[in-house]
Amino acid sequence: MMMSSVKLTASSPFSSAFRSRKNNKLPNLQTRSQLSTLPTIQIAKQNLGHSPFFTHKPLHLSSSIVCQAYEADRSRPLEIEIPDEEVAKKLKMGLYFASWWSLNVVFNIYNKKVLNVFPYPWLTSTLSLAAGSLIMLISWATKVAEPPKVNLDFWKALLPVAVAHTIGHVAATVSMSKVAVSFTHIIKSGEPAFSVLVSRFLLGEAFPLPVYLSLLPIIGGCALSAVTELNFNMIGFMGAMISNMAFVFRNIFSKKGMKGMSVSGMNYYACLSILSLLILTPFAIAVEGPKLWAAGWQQALSQIGPNFIWWVAAQSVFYHLYNQVSYMSLDQISPLTFSIGNTMKRISVIVSSIIIFHTPVQPINALGAAIAILGTFLYSQAKQ
Repeated sequence: MMMSSVKLTASSPFSSAFRSRKNNKLPNLQTRSQLSTLPTIQIAKQNLGHSPFFTHKPLHLSSSIVCQAYEADRSRPLEIEIPDEEVAKKLKMGLYFASWWSLNVVFNIYNKKVLNVFPYPWLTSTLSLAAGSLIMLISWATKVAEPPKVNLDFWKALLPVAVAHTIGHVAATVSMSKVAVSFTHIIKSGEPAFSVLVSRFLLGEAFPLPVYLSLLPIIGGCALSAVTELNFNMIGFMGAMISNMAFVFRNIFSKKGMKGMSVSGMNYYACLSILSLLILTPFAIAVEGPKLWAAGWQQALSQIGPNFIWWVAAQSVFYHLYNQVSYMSLDQISPLTFSIGNTMKRISVIVSSIIIFHTPVQPINALGAAIAILGTFLYSQAKQ
């Protein structure tokens, strides 16, 4: 509790008594205190009358007592109850990771269902980007999400990222249209090997020895899985390899071009989807074309019925959602944690697709997948 001494004038009936008490109990105040005068307090006589306890004389406070009280308070430890923010952060990241993995599994399942009856990966990829672009445009227009504040320099920096993202997305979809989902993701787990090789020979970046050693199980596991894959297809295999290379360049361009750009993960991926859609649409029309799409659509409807429309909508929406959550997660966690999460995501997709689509897997093939994924985990550890 703060204390202050009050200098009372002679008009107060208690001035002498208070002065005596002050001199006895606080002898050091008279030599140390520097008195500061506060403004006179005007009292309305018509409301308060002529009370002997009120005066028009100045009121004086001793600043030294305030300082002593502050020193006394500061000598005691502060007991401030701080909420456990670490628990809340862990719960938030757990929710992010659970959403990321589950949304990715759902996307891969519906994507494969669509491609099994509608083998047009270019249109399927276009619809995925179109759904995400539409969702974000509506969110910005209705103020559900805050629109990003970007300029022409932002779009120039984003262009090479969008080109690489478009190639990687289409190549992965082409791969899944030809081979099992599990096989595509086993090959895509070899992306760290491409990352190291491109960074080493094209960018001149050197890595510690453990990073290079971690590539051995990645390359060996992917090769073992490819050789023992029962439904091996060269187009599917090359699609996954091209996707790996494209996403490596996407990451490189993103790191170089987006420095200093303050855009949230959600809005960054939204802008990336919009620009990728503009790039992909004319190529999709040129490669496949509306005539093939119309014929394939009618055939798929005749085989599946109205559920086919739901499959297309689900794979398009869930593709955007899982990518959006992954970029939002990257905003909150370290690259190492993100890499580990990405590795676990591949495991969940591979296992769930094998179970749902009853994909035949030989023990040697499963061993190759396990070795490749283990190598990816060791890479994420050694890279940090």
